[in-house]
Amino acid sequence: MISARDNVLIRGNGERVAFTEYGDPHGEPVIFCHGWPSSRTMAELTDDAAHDLHVRVVSPDRPGIADSTFMPGRKLLDWPPLVRELTDFLGMQKFRLLAISGGAPYAYATAWAMPERVTAVAVVSGVPDITELNDHRGLLGLYRLMLSAYGKFPELSRWSFRFARPLLSLRPPRRSRAILLKLLQPCDAIALRDERAFEACFESQRRAWQTSASGVLADAEIYAQPWGFSLSELQVPVRLWHGNSDRSFSAAIAREMAAKIPSCHARFIDNAGHYSTPIRHMREILADLLEP
Repeated sequence: MISARDNVLIRGNGERVAFTEYGDPHGEPVIFCHGWPSSRTMAELTDDAAHDLHVRVVSPDRPGIADSTFMPGRKLLDWPPLVRELTDFLGMQKFRLLAISGGAPYAYATAWAMPERVTAVAVVSGVPDITELNDHRGLLGLYRLMLSAYGKFPELSRWSFRFARPLLSLRPPRRSRAILLKLLQPCDAIALRDERAFEACFESQRRAWQTSASGVLADAEIYAQPWGFSLSELQVPVRLWHGNSDRSFSAAIAREMAAKIPSCHARFIDNAGHYSTPIRHMREILADLLEP
């Protein structure tokens, strides 16, 4: 049974930040950065391992996602001040970061802006800095199409998000799961046959769209923009985990990112994809993140 504990931070500017805690409430603090499109309940993937390893996982919704206040015009570097307020509110002087997929830029930005408080970072199946990629062929075809459309027809791209929202915010019937899993490669489909893993990944996506499309769209635009810092400037140790069969962001792209980080221990897992890497290896990922 998942032991989720919901809470809300009211920031100094009046904005709401919804967050949920998982694992051991008295454990080692880890801030979770959810994927895209996703929301704070993606951190359900960590709950069992966090309990066993005595880790306190705190997972906030980003602005405009699910229950957090939308922030017009936000940039990636608006995230670290939010994390600073959240960790101050929770009394966390030092903490670690865990990011999955689209959470990677947010974890890197926090580590870059707060090296005195971030002990270590784990990035799993992470989004690269797309503006610095030498070659986009390692991105999922859908992502390449979205980037091209955004570059040529930005207003049409924004409209498409708002048009899709009513459908994507609905809970699909259970019988549709088999169809969805057939679209994935076998290693990911097998991992997602686990009920809890499927809910953590796809129910969290649905929740991201519930309030509006604005938060999901803001995230998407941030991925297409320069981050405002370089990975070569990171002063915090990074543990990078990536499946050699990841079709969203190829292992070659992950190696390109890892080479830029001064202190990076990268692990590339055979027969693992974008979803199966965090689902099947979460205990190892958290245990490694706790290592000094």
